[in-house]
Amino acid sequence: MGRRVVITGMGAVTPIGNTVEEFWKGILSNKVGIAQITKFDAGSYKAKLAAEVKEFEPKNYMDSKAARRMELFSQYAVAAAKEAIEQAGLCIEKEDPYRVGTSVGSGIGSIGVMEKEEQRLLEKGSGRINPLLVPLMITNMAAGNVSIQFGLKGKSINVVTACATGTHSIGEAYRTIQCNDADVMVAGGTESAVTPLGIAGFSALTALSFSENPLRASIPFDKDRNGFVMGEGAGIVVLEELEHALKRDVPILAEVVGYGATSDAFHITSPAEDGAGAAKAMEFAMREAKVEPNQIDYINAHGTSTHHNDLFETMAVKKAFGESAAKVKISSTKSMIGHLLGAAGAVELITCVKSLEEGYLHPTVGYQVKDEECDLDYITSGGIRGEFQYAMSNSLGFGGHNASILIKKYQ
Repeated sequence: MGRRVVITGMGAVTPIGNTVEEFWKGILSNKVGIAQITKFDAGSYKAKLAAEVKEFEPKNYMDSKAARRMELFSQYAVAAAKEAIEQAGLCIEKEDPYRVGTSVGSGIGSIGVMEKEEQRLLEKGSGRINPLLVPLMITNMAAGNVSIQFGLKGKSINVVTACATGTHSIGEAYRTIQCNDADVMVAGGTESAVTPLGIAGFSALTALSFSENPLRASIPFDKDRNGFVMGEGAGIVVLEELEHALKRDVPILAEVVGYGATSDAFHITSPAEDGAGAAKAMEFAMREAKVEPNQIDYINAHGTSTHHNDLFETMAVKKAFGESAAKVKISSTKSMIGHLLGAAGAVELITCVKSLEEGYLHPTVGYQVKDEECDLDYITSGGIRGEFQYAMSNSLGFGGHNASILIKKYQ
């Protein structure tokens, strides 16, 4: 058995709050962070809604020179990492910096700077391209900037698995600590793709909801669901080897006890139709944790609000949980914050940690119309208070990537 791994810090930048505390207040009040797109004129676009981050000020998290050398996705990651590192009380001067690593992914990187510089190329020629185009654009710069800003000299990686990026990034950081390649990992996901090309591209794929009602646009598992709503933001956690955390005498928020990762090997955008790949990821996570399906209190579903995802994820839960599928509580945070793509899994894992900490499972907000094929308990009649021990977070990405992380209340 590998070394035990715990969570000691969390940070979030989301459409309903730019700290974990603000985000969780939004969750408790069923706040929906979806509205008309403001980042560009979307009047002629089919999809007119997005879940944008509001009132984000880079200068609150980094100096202006550093901010100018980062696109939004990197700025969000640095902001969330700052909060997580501060909560964990991690002082890098007291650590061996080569034992503190970074695992922060982005599904897309900066699509915005690509759009801007392509326009400049067409209008002014190749000699006028921003010399920082490449380092502003590439996905690994979120991990790079977090590492640079906080002096983290251990393993620094960028996992890119589309919508499963955040979960895989945290899962691979967990494995890194387990096998003694690091004592601490700053891990998560980040994204900022609410741009003309981002919205147009996902619209052309018929993946987005074209609803103009913010309260009926992201409605996972509802029979009337018709696509996801693009969101943005970042979620970062500090993972730490248990003995290392105990020696530092810091509060432990939860323990990571299982991680499962599989591939559907089926289709570039559709999940496997029987849910087998996602089911296997859940099974692997439970097997590693040595728990049975009836011990899992809560699943934070990938729950995108697309027809195929929600149906096949439901089938996957049934396959993995058997008779216990009807009893496990399930909800989708995307009903409030939309789909944060590469950041989704990380923010949703933070939701799971808070759910165990606070004894509260949030509902799938906006759910109204029952779908006969999606017939599990998606928490549709208000949140649930209680004592919960185990929570699982699922993420499924284009390309057939499946990831599940299982956490438990630390004892």
